Amino acid sequence: MALARAIAARALKGARVVELGCGLGLPSVAAALAGGRVLATDWAPESVAATAANAERNGVHVETLCVDWRAPAPLLARGPFDLALAADVLYEARNVEPLLDLLPRLAPEAWIADPGRAMAAPFWEAAEREWEIRATPPVWRLRRRRAPV
Repeated sequence: MALARAIAARALKGARVVELGCGLGLPSVAAALAGGRVLATDWAPESVAATAANAERNGVHVETLCVDWRAPAPLLARGPFDLALAADVLYEARNVEPLLDLLPRLAPEAWIADPGRAMAAPFWEAAEREWEIRATPPVWRLRRRRAPV
């Protein structure tokens, strides 16, 4: 809910947005209501179906895609995106490396909500190498560092 509230306050006006691990899709619906062109993704078919139903109930269009972060070719083919969103995806150690690998390939900016899970700490430590991170927990805003000139 925190990520949905944060994204709802931003005018997206046609920005391409991808949500990773969409679950019920609340951030995706909020991004679509804010004017974004949204692709909601999850590894679970039930989640993308729930997100599509929630978008329809809220009168917005959200595309969906069932994809595994370890085999992201179908997702990468739909990019690049302006913004990546993810809420509570750092609940297992196995998600840290794939997310670190995938995010820079998707968008120059990412907003991640995390309720303080133990697996988040290694993610933030590693992410600081490539991203400028601004945190207002539980929402963390990441922006790709520019390469030195």
